[in-house]
Amino acid sequence: MRITKVYTRTGDKGKTRLAGGQEISKDHPRLETYGTVDELNCIVGLARAFLVDVPETIPQAKFLDGELERIQHRLFDIGSILATAPGQTFPNMPEITAAEVTHLEKLIDHCQKDLKPLEEFILPGGGKVASFLHQARTVCRRAERRCVALGREETVKTGSSAKDYGAPFQPELLQYINRLGDAFFVLSRWIAWAQKTPETLWKRTKS
Repeated sequence: MRITKVYTRTGDKGKTRLAGGQEISKDHPRLETYGTVDELNCIVGLARAFLVDVPETIPQAKFLDGELERIQHRLFDIGSILATAPGQTFPNMPEITAAEVTHLEKLIDHCQKDLKPLEEFILPGGGKVASFLHQARTVCRRAERRCVALGREETVKTGSSAKDYGAPFQPELLQYINRLGDAFFVLSRWIAWAQKTPETLWKRTKS
């Protein structure tokens, strides 16, 4: 894809175009969905920016940066899929595969080995990087909700070889977003642990 012009003036009337050229209103649920995915990608970018300040003596930071970059690429894949109208395809259209879902599961399991089981909910925080990852978790859950809502209206397929599952989405897309929310929670705890930042447990107000 080559971007030659940033502004098109299409948005002056509250319209934009999908990947296949179809004109659509900017308040359409499809735009809200992939806009939320784009918002999530930006938050991941912020977390990576603050990882630069983590001392080199903490090797987990470099590992985390590589994983977050991979996630950013997958979020662009998801955005491209969601920005394509049902039934439309284009050359080299990305897909979210079962292998990517499995990768997230293995990442979660890998980091969980270093963490103590939670005795209570924790407050979002744990340092700058961890805080952005907590924010990423909440926006990821919103993206998941938006995908489900969009799926009630339209079928989203991924690639020319995608099968009709009789469901709103190819299963791997929603599975990936669901696991990603879990991964952000574990990664936020993991980088806080690596930086020796204590977790703050929720203190319930008792009647």
